Amino acid sequence: MQTPIDATATPAWSRLTELHIGMRPDLRAWFAQDPERAERFTYQVGDLTIDLSKNLLTDDVRDALVALAEQVDVPGRRDAMYAGERINVTEDRAVLHTALRRPADDALMVDGQDVVGDVHRVLDRVYDFARRVRSGQWVGVTGKRIETVVNIGIGGSDLGPVMVYEALKPYVQDGLECRFISNIDPNDCAEKVKGLNPETTLFIIASKTFTTLETLTNARMARDWFLSALAERGIAAEGAIAKHFVAVSTALDKVAEFGIDPDNAFGFWNWVGGRYSVDSAVGTVLAVAIGPENFADFLAGFHAVDEHFATKDPAENAPMLMGLLNVWYVNFFHAASHAVLPYSQYLHRFPAYLQQLTMESNGKSVRWDGSSVTTETGEVFWGEAGTNGQHAFYQLIHQGTQLVPADFIAVANPAHPVTDGGVDVHELFLSNYLAQTAALAFGKTAEEVRAEGTPEPIVPARVFAGNKPTTSILAPALTPSVVGQLIALYEHITFTQGIVWGIDSFDQWGVELGKKLALEIAPAVQGDAEALAAQDPSTQALIRRYRELRH
Repeated sequence: MQTPIDATATPAWSRLTELHIGMRPDLRAWFAQDPERAERFTYQVGDLTIDLSKNLLTDDVRDALVALAEQVDVPGRRDAMYAGERINVTEDRAVLHTALRRPADDALMVDGQDVVGDVHRVLDRVYDFARRVRSGQWVGVTGKRIETVVNIGIGGSDLGPVMVYEALKPYVQDGLECRFISNIDPNDCAEKVKGLNPETTLFIIASKTFTTLETLTNARMARDWFLSALAERGIAAEGAIAKHFVAVSTALDKVAEFGIDPDNAFGFWNWVGGRYSVDSAVGTVLAVAIGPENFADFLAGFHAVDEHFATKDPAENAPMLMGLLNVWYVNFFHAASHAVLPYSQYLHRFPAYLQQLTMESNGKSVRWDGSSVTTETGEVFWGEAGTNGQHAFYQLIHQGTQLVPADFIAVANPAHPVTDGGVDVHELFLSNYLAQTAALAFGKTAEEVRAEGTPEPIVPARVFAGNKPTTSILAPALTPSVVGQLIALYEHITFTQGIVWGIDSFDQWGVELGKKLALEIAPAVQGDAEALAAQDPSTQALIRRYRELRH
């Protein structure tokens, strides 16, 4: 196992420290003095135009960040990931989500196995299934075609599919709807099956091992609802489960025990982390919703960014530079959070998706060799779609005391072009996208406020300091390919940060601890006195109060 290189011991880190100490950010002056700044710091990645010019970035800072990437061997670790080396060291696994979107003729041998061939064999089965559902060839127990698909999963088996489904709603087949159950709160399942016709509903249970507590509990509740709803209609249940339930899992014995035909189970591999799995069989619900051709375009979008990340030198590698900028803000400016602000309502779940990708990956305090980290790691990712955020939390970004780097995402062509009184509404919307980054970058001086005739006592409240860093991402339209490109972009940003910090971005032991403790506490909640006595005093008191309140 290669020992991680301590970033803080590199010459590049020392140089960045010097630059930070001497930096007096002045984006107004930087743009005025350098007419080519915007062009020099704008990159093209697939269909994505990425403008880094409004960041707290100079040529010297960029050069030092690039040197840091080279000195901690980000390119070498990247190449090891693409080659299938076991860079997930705490689980002794390869990290090969990039193989999920390689073309069928792009073979990759890992431990004597052609993983790309394996991927495409599963994809072919998923596509065949999707076509049967979409065409009406797949029918339920009473011979009716499927109208609603309910995906049951949690974490990566839910956040990715939900986000992409919402993002690509204009591509969903007419007459077909998807719903998603994830929370073990029984209200989630109850609300999602409300109003459904059991004869036209198909459930997809996504759990690699078919043991995930939340997913299997929800699956059983959904099965109970389904069988009861059939009984109310006088429909025999024999053979019904096999016609209305399929699985994304490799545990074929457990799948069969549940009542699902193992032939209708679609598997994936231990080198696919949950938060990197939407482009695997976990995306089966999406292949059904948008169709195999659009799903293939989605995968092609991922691959376009993968190729950029794999082949570009650090100085021209936009995902790597964005990851390095995040390190710059976290470790030198002590930014605790990062906003992602999509100016597209269809991307309203994208910030939530990125929360798992980034925070589950880089929320670590030990390095991959077990030693303590030498820097701050991770940041809180958050955000909201479009102008909604402007009327909620932008105040803090503009005039608060915390530095919050922000990514603004927009598309040039909307799915629903509309005019209002002769005004193109999308252009009005995009004016906000452009105005916010300009306001954050350049602010408003006291002199400019006074020039507007503002009374003196009020002037300070209307001053905007500016120099708030933003990245602008612009795509032609929100196509399946563009959604794939956006996801891959942030995957590689996250990877870059993890390598600089020397952490294993691909495990999630903190998640595992919470699940384990929940199983231990459950008997106490259910009334087991011995289990209750084993809990800490606070937990005991809360359980007692819960049992007093429970009807």
